Amino acid sequence: MKCRPKGLAITTGPYPGFPTDLQSPFMAFLAAGEGQSVIEERVFEGRFATVKSLEKMGASICTRGRCAVIEGRYPLKEAVVHASDLRGGAALAVAALAAEGRTIIRDCRHIERGYEDICRDLAVLGARIRWVDESCTL
Repeated sequence: MKCRPKGLAITTGPYPGFPTDLQSPFMAFLAAGEGQSVIEERVFEGRFATVKSLEKMGASICTRGRCAVIEGRYPLKEAVVHASDLRGGAALAVAALAAEGRTIIRDCRHIERGYEDICRDLAVLGARIRWVDESCTL
């Protein structure tokens, strides 16, 4: 990656604050970034369900209560991961774009439910991505 994102401090909140729906994809983005980032989730409890899958991909994330501390690493590594929800599934697709090798995201029905054609959209940006049964391969 030519230019990695620098560390950020994000706190979710109701409008006009940072939207909680973007918290998971930003966590994946920052996992491949440079330096330390902190995300404080003030809207929903238990919103860090994707952390285990991101860690499986080599991300360094420490959660405590409503806070997650992310140490950026690049590249992430290939893995077989599970989309536990819509935003978490999108976050795994983001992380897979920063991973070496092939990542398989299982249970993509969550992603499919929320995005008309995420494979097409990411392919337009240069991703090598395809659906395989109920999985998404990047």
